Amino acid sequence: MKVFKLMLILIVLGIGFTTTVIYSGIVNVAADEPHGELVYWLLDETRQTSINKAAQHIAVPDLTNPDLLLLGAVDYEFMCASCHLKSGQYESDMSLGLYPAPPNLTVATNVKVKSKPSDEIAIDRKNFWVIKHGIKASGMPAWGKTHDDQRIWAMVAFIKQLPTLTPEQYQILTAIE
Repeated sequence: MKVFKLMLILIVLGIGFTTTVIYSGIVNVAADEPHGELVYWLLDETRQTSINKAAQHIAVPDLTNPDLLLLGAVDYEFMCASCHLKSGQYESDMSLGLYPAPPNLTVATNVKVKSKPSDEIAIDRKNFWVIKHGIKASGMPAWGKTHDDQRIWAMVAFIKQLPTLTPEQYQILTAIE
């Protein structure tokens, strides 16, 4: 009986605390103010774990096809570059204004780390999943609502190559005829 009372008290206290936090306005939701360390850690861990779980069984096609690279380059230029930047670019109004800040995909460390081939496949799966489904409350849209899987894989193929591109190569690949 004591355990039941203790659980009931904890539940009531939890509900009371949650209600107080929600309706007091003490949580700052402004995008120009960073989260506290604990909140940031909780959100980041939750996001990473969710993406890892959701992406673990996605079949990755051959991403070395040059046609995929070209298709992905054009889509990246129009859909991604304003937030995730172009070769030779270090910030934009969008990259500075979003919180959390979108990763700079032109830098190799933000796309992948030195890894085994199985890690590369996991990274491709995660990139595909994020592009297709987006991430809530982050500014990352769900492109799968408007683009088929082939176009999304093309963006993944381009993102893999992006850190190796010079600004001139980027310009050539993203040019529209």
